[in-house]
Amino acid sequence: MIRPHSLPPWLAHALRAQRAPVPWPAVVRGALAGGPLLLLAVLAGRPSSGVLLALGAMLAGVNDRPGTRRAAVSRLGGPALAGALGMFLGSALAGSGFVIVGVFAVLGLIGGALSAVGPVASAAGTQLLVTVAIGAGMPLPESGGARALLFAGGAAWLIVLRVALPSPVRGSGLGYLYDGERAAVAGVYDAVAALLDAVGGPDARPRRVALTAALDQAQDALRGRPAGMRRLRAQYGAALPLAEAATALAWAGDPVPGRAAEGPLRLAAAVRSGAPVGVLPAPARSGAGLRALDESLLRAAEVFDRGSGGAGAVRRRGSATGVLRRMAGPAGREYGVRVGLSFGAGAAVAQALQPVHWYWLPATAVFLVKPDLGPLVSRVLCRAAGTVAGALLFAGLAAALPRPLGLIALVAVCGALIPVATRHFAAQTTVITVLVLSLVMVGGEPGASWNRITETLLACAIVLIAGHLPWPGTHRGGGVRVRLAVAREAAHVYVRHVLSEDTDRAGRWALRREAYRTLAEARAAVELAAAELPVLARHSDGSRQVTVVLERLVDATTACAVQVDDTGRVPVRDAERIRVLLADLAA
Repeated sequence: MIRPHSLPPWLAHALRAQRAPVPWPAVVRGALAGGPLLLLAVLAGRPSSGVLLALGAMLAGVNDRPGTRRAAVSRLGGPALAGALGMFLGSALAGSGFVIVGVFAVLGLIGGALSAVGPVASAAGTQLLVTVAIGAGMPLPESGGARALLFAGGAAWLIVLRVALPSPVRGSGLGYLYDGERAAVAGVYDAVAALLDAVGGPDARPRRVALTAALDQAQDALRGRPAGMRRLRAQYGAALPLAEAATALAWAGDPVPGRAAEGPLRLAAAVRSGAPVGVLPAPARSGAGLRALDESLLRAAEVFDRGSGGAGAVRRRGSATGVLRRMAGPAGREYGVRVGLSFGAGAAVAQALQPVHWYWLPATAVFLVKPDLGPLVSRVLCRAAGTVAGALLFAGLAAALPRPLGLIALVAVCGALIPVATRHFAAQTTVITVLVLSLVMVGGEPGASWNRITETLLACAIVLIAGHLPWPGTHRGGGVRVRLAVAREAAHVYVRHVLSEDTDRAGRWALRREAYRTLAEARAAVELAAAELPVLARHSDGSRQVTVVLERLVDATTACAVQVDDTGRVPVRDAERIRVLLADLAA
């Protein structure tokens, strides 16, 4: 039997699936989104309008991830508006012949550069290009304006469901509008407790990484300044010194009392329920780390009792200038060109092979070229396998189900499955293929399952070629080097602040957060690059070792900061340890 760890990284990644609890609220929303809208439109004698409504709901459902309601409005709404614009532009381009190829290449350049800005912008750029292809290639009787409005209406319905339907969160006295934010802040205290439990054991490092992820998630959730979040922002700020103390204890590796994790767990419960913290465990002050932990617990309890006072700073990131800078930066330029090549070439090949129903090929190429969906070869393998499985499954179901009600039920089932299928790209592709083929058949277009397989394989070939083309003026693996450079600079700033014995703790916590956040982003980029084919993966050789040294440097600096708070000066041993790590990093 072949073991996963014995496979090459590029193949092992394609077979790996995420593990997470079933997101039942998202499953319910998916079932209530596209299917019911399509049913109402069919009953009203407007099946093509129902197809557009369901398409909007489906693409919004792909972006319906766990998080807060406020974040969901922008995470779903921004891409939906871009999709509506794409539907309008595509409808205007319908029937333009090979002129579309040049226009698609230019739009791909813009959409690809936009995708380098961030996750929401990436989803918006992708939806813009996908709906341009659908609008230009899918024969529907509605005008361009009507198509855009119907598509946006389908997405808006899912957003209404996301905001209006309460989630099953304990503690009814606080309402449900901020349950996502409460869960994110409580998750920080849970992660602190988990790290304290793992101090001195083999799980300490992965739990420290999990603490960084929890802090990042809470920081993202608390952006903005709604009055209803002042208390949560204060509770998040109170968690920062606790995280620092726990990290210092994990770095030292000395055993801690078993009751050390009880305090953070009680604080997590208080965040979720809104109830008082209650009695905290007895302090243990036998070392600088434990003293810092005890003082942080006491300060956190005071913040919880006081309410919204002393809120920690949550900085707002990004601006219009920053967006343009990222779009015009190296990553934006390179990704934009690759998307433009893939999108334009896909349209050209599709027009030559099948000038009537040709939109599947360029739309597939847009999804395949997205780097945030995994390594290139993994995306291609999963997309090909998922499309073949979806087409075969649809062919069997379409032959057995009554029309159109059976197909409408299939749309509803697939909508419910999308939030679960996002754990693996092949599974997601299978579900979306069945859903789209169902919509196409309800709209009056032949299913053409076998044509979809051929077009998908052609898109895979196009994206493989575009993804491996050398980029002039730079070296492959540049994206990894950029992430590492940002993480290195953030670590250096943090080190200089601590070694200067500056007494500004809030500033230090902000610098520590930035150092760990950029380190996590660099680590993710390195892992992504390592799972590419060897011809690409070799360009990032040695990057993993750099992230290891950076992580040790930031952890050692955090431990040193706790010692500075305890004694008022930088210990000689800690200073020497940091100097050695800086030398290793420079080498």
